[in-house]
Amino acid sequence: MSTPHIDAEPGAIADTVLFPGDPLRARHIALTFLDDAVEFNARRNMLGYTGRYRGQRMSVMGSGMGIPSSAIYATELARVYGVRRIVRIGTCGGVGEVALGDLLLAQSASTDSRFNRLHFGDHDLAACADFALMKAVVDTAARQNVAVRVAHIFSTDCFYDGDADLLTHLRRHNIVGIDMESAGLYGLAMREGLQCLSVMTVSDHLDRDEHMPAAEREQGLARMVTLALESLGNAPAG
Repeated sequence: MSTPHIDAEPGAIADTVLFPGDPLRARHIALTFLDDAVEFNARRNMLGYTGRYRGQRMSVMGSGMGIPSSAIYATELARVYGVRRIVRIGTCGGVGEVALGDLLLAQSASTDSRFNRLHFGDHDLAACADFALMKAVVDTAARQNVAVRVAHIFSTDCFYDGDADLLTHLRRHNIVGIDMESAGLYGLAMREGLQCLSVMTVSDHLDRDEHMPAAEREQGLARMVTLALESLGNAPAG
């Protein structure tokens, strides 16, 4: 079995996939957190691995940057390989009353992309996370005394430039994080019947021009990945 972008054998991918943007981060997660990790994809260097966490089968694969790339891989994972749960784990920009290192659970994701409109009759889609997944992470965080914030975020197509007034709009609507993938993944998950959640660490504050040092990014990644993996065993399948 193969797709234009994933070269994996049938059954090689678990029904739950962690989805960082960076394929090298996917490799790091697999080798650091999963037992008996086996590479299932290297096509286009978008690395993917399957292993076990506390005995539960898990996969991790890079998504690339932006809605188009992540949506291509998520669609093929769902339609061809039977993936039912996708958890985006990555970094985001912060806006307003958040701090570097904060963990955000994206309850909803607004966007300047037309991706969801193209699938929804040019109407606005309320792109939302799966409640069961989000509750599982919130409950696990509470048990482990890990601070998380359920938040509204914004997914942009423009890493550079874009709408000069965007931050003003976000602050006015209490949107505290910016990424480039979640809105598209949430819309796709709603159409495909998947469970999807974005768990993100604030790595840069866009109001204050603050940036997390590399060492702290690594520590934040470990905390975020551990929380996601611990939570997935407690989340009922949708």
